[in-house]
Amino acid sequence: MKINTNTKKLAFLLVLTVFMGFSGVAYGASGDTRYLVKSHSNFWKKSFSVRYEFKDGFTSDLTDWQLRLAKIFGVEVIPVKKLNILPESNNVVSDEAGVDILKNRPVIVPRTRPVPSENIPWGVKYVYNDLLLEKTSGGVDINVAVLDTGALISHPDLKNNIEQCKDFTLLKAPVADGKCEDKNGHGTHVAGIISANGGEDGKGIYGVAPEARLFVYKVCGNNGSCWSDDIAIAIRTAADNKANIINLSLGSDSESTLISDAIDYALSKNVLIFAAAGNDGPDEKSIDYPGANVNVVAVGAFDSNYDVAGWSSRGINLSTKLGVIEEGDLEFAAPGAIVESTWKDGGYVILSGTSMATPHMAGLAAKLWQKDADDPDSATRDILRTFAKDLGEVGEDNLSGYGFPHLK
Repeated sequence: MKINTNTKKLAFLLVLTVFMGFSGVAYGASGDTRYLVKSHSNFWKKSFSVRYEFKDGFTSDLTDWQLRLAKIFGVEVIPVKKLNILPESNNVVSDEAGVDILKNRPVIVPRTRPVPSENIPWGVKYVYNDLLLEKTSGGVDINVAVLDTGALISHPDLKNNIEQCKDFTLLKAPVADGKCEDKNGHGTHVAGIISANGGEDGKGIYGVAPEARLFVYKVCGNNGSCWSDDIAIAIRTAADNKANIINLSLGSDSESTLISDAIDYALSKNVLIFAAAGNDGPDEKSIDYPGANVNVVAVGAFDSNYDVAGWSSRGINLSTKLGVIEEGDLEFAAPGAIVESTWKDGGYVILSGTSMATPHMAGLAAKLWQKDADDPDSATRDILRTFAKDLGEVGEDNLSGYGFPHLK
């Protein structure tokens, strides 16, 4: 029997690959190593190893040698997009307002405390429209998935609300149950804004909906970088596990089709998704994806004076049809400057950014969830718009969308 020349060549190269030890790569060890291999061939799946399967192929972490191998045999591979949590860095100069003086960007103010400065942060009081608020409530039987850097599930203010804990960032076991350790802190902070419950002694901090159940899905590494395939699978997993709401305090300047397809899937299961608008203001047309997606609620940030932050990304609302959210529009603005919440060491810190604004709206949606509606996600999105207060100009605008939704 005559053996095809290409088959011989392929066999030789694959044996050489194994012999030279090029078959694996450590997670994030050499930068952008992840690709979508546009093939459903079992041969290539076994040769490259499969991280996740999608309609157009599968994702895998490839070495330079494996990339050359794919090119030789005409297998199309596309780099998998990376996103980042927001804010991205704390290595900056900041003033008392939590603003980078040099770049006018939101930053971390390092004020870790064993107890919060107050039980009810200013942003939560604004959402409740009550400056004398002593305790929050709501979110019973509502599942909110936080796709972020994980969370400190033992934090006194969070531990009783953690329903699920999964890690999507590991190399050898892409989805690990019971693991979601947060070595960054961003995810713990976001989770606290949504549903911190003050702790068993009531001396901790309270989020907007302290009775909501949290799905903590770690989709971002400790450096805040997030692969879009991990995010896409986490969105689908959240939807399949009956999440009502998803919070995405992360973003990128361009869209990932893996994520947009996952968003469509979640929408088909009546999941309402919130995403940070981004910290690229004051330029217009600066909404990050996935926030710019029409099926996602994009949230900007304002400070305690109701002034939209200079770094909060702007939409294109005045250039699109008013009264209808279109791609690139901003939907709401929420408290996002100098926000205190839970931290990875069991204490509390203050952060600023649209990452902090977004969970205020996710928490409010959990509190107002329209469970008896035919389409509870759409009905909840509509009621948030009804509860919105104009910030600045009357009506929809680029800075704050429909304004700030809060309780009457």
